Amino acid sequence: MNPSSIEILATVLLVLAVLHSFTVGRFARWAHRFPSGSIAENVLHFLAETEIVFGLWAALLFVGIACIHQSIAEAVHYIEKLNFTEPKFVLVIMVVAATRPVVRLAEATLTRVAALLPLPQGLAFYVSALALGPLIGSLITEPAAMTLLAIMLKRRYFDRGISVRLAYATLGLLFVNVSIGGTLTHFAAPPVLMVAETWDWTTSFMFTHFGWRAVISCLVATALTAMAFRGELSAVEPVENAVDTPPAWLTIVHLLFLAAIVYFSHYPDVFFGVFMLFLGVATATREYQDQLKLREGLLVGFFLAGLVTLGGLQEYWLAPLISNLSGSMLYFGATALTAVTDNAALTYLGSLVKGISDDLKYALVAGAVTGGGLTVIANAPNPAGAGILQSAKVFNDNGISPLGLFLGALSPTVIAIIAFWFI
Repeated sequence: MNPSSIEILATVLLVLAVLHSFTVGRFARWAHRFPSGSIAENVLHFLAETEIVFGLWAALLFVGIACIHQSIAEAVHYIEKLNFTEPKFVLVIMVVAATRPVVRLAEATLTRVAALLPLPQGLAFYVSALALGPLIGSLITEPAAMTLLAIMLKRRYFDRGISVRLAYATLGLLFVNVSIGGTLTHFAAPPVLMVAETWDWTTSFMFTHFGWRAVISCLVATALTAMAFRGELSAVEPVENAVDTPPAWLTIVHLLFLAAIVYFSHYPDVFFGVFMLFLGVATATREYQDQLKLREGLLVGFFLAGLVTLGGLQEYWLAPLISNLSGSMLYFGATALTAVTDNAALTYLGSLVKGISDDLKYALVAGAVTGGGLTVIANAPNPAGAGILQSAKVFNDNGISPLGLFLGALSPTVIAIIAFWFI
């Protein structure tokens, strides 16, 4: 390795961003010590926003590049050569998937599945949502599945007086299952999307090598978590059926918009055009809509854009590390590295390594999706789920604890390791 000063700066800023993401709760507590509306309180609240973290440190990288080269044009050139399609896609798919017609349809589908289970309603819907919901992400993409499930779980559990222990166990299970649940196809999971074309991985390949393992892992992890908390989940009072269900034609229109955005997911100019048309339809049918989650979508997109900006200069140490590991070391190394860097960035860098064997390709991607639930930054859809759930009553004003998420995700991650590496 012979890193440039800019690459070293980017790595230092990435480390600081990761450390910052682990301390957002502390910034929130510090903010309460100052008078409401004061500059200190507002600055600390700003620093406590999880979605702001990576964008903030990425902005410092932009300034650093400009200073080192003594040219703003060089900083602009670096930003221009990066690929921000994924942050744009997550922003758009999150807003569309979070609309009332789509959420109501997903909730009705999972409720019907839950009704087939010989379990109390609170327990049955939990099993249905967390076992089946993430697997649906293989069709509608992981960001869309994360958004739908986070909204439903918040309404049915996180805002209904569940324990903090159950909340973090559910959060960890959700993040892990969504990370592996999109591997039944070649287009739904960001870390798979980054390598599928380069390595010629098709949907049939994904299902035979990854998909069936994901199904086993999701079912087993959900069943064990549900058994561990069966008493508390069974006691959760059923929610009333929604009376504001939109008309069927509008739901179909929303699904067509969703399908078009997924189909054109590689072409941001096209899917943003589709998104503009969607906003027009949503405005014309506002009586059937909840408030669009534009703020949440923009924050998550900003988070991922910051991650792309900082991650674009990490190849100097990631690529040699990946190419010099054996299968087992690469798998477990990728699982661990995913906790501190986006798994899509990790697999993308792996795709740049020439002559990598098929076994190492599997180890890299399997490890990347296995570790995708350990932190908020591990998998692109995680910030979307965190952005929706961190305001839940169970977390009070402290937001989501990175340590709580890590501990909650450990058990499902171990099950995923068994499914993806030892079976």
